[in-house]
Amino acid sequence: MDPVLLLAVMVIAVALVFDFINGFHDAANSVATVVATRVLTPFQAVAWAAFWNFAAAFTFGTGVAKTVGNGMVNLEVVTPYVIMAGLIGAIVWDLLTWWLALPTSSSHALLGGYAGAAMAKVALVKGAMSSPQAIVIEGWMATVAFIVVAPILGMVLAYILMTFIHWLFRRASPAKMDRYFRRLQLLSAAIFSYSHGANDAQKTMGIITGVLVTSGYLTTFEIPIWVIFAAHAAIGLGTLSGGWRIIRTMGSRLTKLKPRGGFSAETAAAVSILFSTELKMPVSTTHVVAGAIAGVGSIQRLKAVRWGLATDIVWAWVLTIPAAAFMGALSLLFLRLFTAKV
Repeated sequence: MDPVLLLAVMVIAVALVFDFINGFHDAANSVATVVATRVLTPFQAVAWAAFWNFAAAFTFGTGVAKTVGNGMVNLEVVTPYVIMAGLIGAIVWDLLTWWLALPTSSSHALLGGYAGAAMAKVALVKGAMSSPQAIVIEGWMATVAFIVVAPILGMVLAYILMTFIHWLFRRASPAKMDRYFRRLQLLSAAIFSYSHGANDAQKTMGIITGVLVTSGYLTTFEIPIWVIFAAHAAIGLGTLSGGWRIIRTMGSRLTKLKPRGGFSAETAAAVSILFSTELKMPVSTTHVVAGAIAGVGSIQRLKAVRWGLATDIVWAWVLTIPAAAFMGALSLLFLRLFTAKV
């Protein structure tokens, strides 16, 4: 087999493994609330979420994929080895935080790993002081802004929706409200899983297309149809496999949820993510849904949210990009032990 083709196939395989782990790691985002409120069993919930993850392949275009693929890192310094190192860095961070049961962002781990590997590549060629040349500053400014904007947007929308629901059902008993919203949560869980697939799968599409461009198999940055289906299939299968350690953190430890709260959190998070996807912005579904869950909990009283746990989660969010970047850089240096062509 042609060495260039073999390397491209290997990197694409690693990208799809990351996409699978993304679904596995972020399954908690899609199903935590519907499991916590006992609307669905864990297996029913992940199957429902996986179906809607894949269904998103048929809509919403590829704007986020193009932003990730050529709007964050300078493609002139990218090689298949850089992409592989970035993916390895993201995978290591995802598995570590999964083990610690911390709901961090797979999206930001991918972006951080990719950027770290590219910066290491420039440092090897031009020296450490030149490493920032690997970064597209404009793309990163918007991404960093949405680390703050996304969870706040989810929190505010969830708070407003929960307030409206309490007013609308002010004469209904809590038991009657829960009967209604147990059914409605099937809809909100589907919308959220759809939005998760629409935004997160596109990040892997962007990475795979970057491999095809840098390997010379594509002359323009256009996403092939097989890449779209492969990315959505991988994230759907990852979601189907579940991520039970993080589901417990998101679904019950952050705050206690009832069906009406689960509906509000999922709906608010989905609207936030679809809005960002329409803007072609890669956002963290983890950040958005965690903010939405906190917004639902805080409507009762601020003490209903375990802010100590929320603080730990926020610290994990802050560390994700630099930690994944460090691991991406280390991965590139490791690959350089075996080849000088990195």
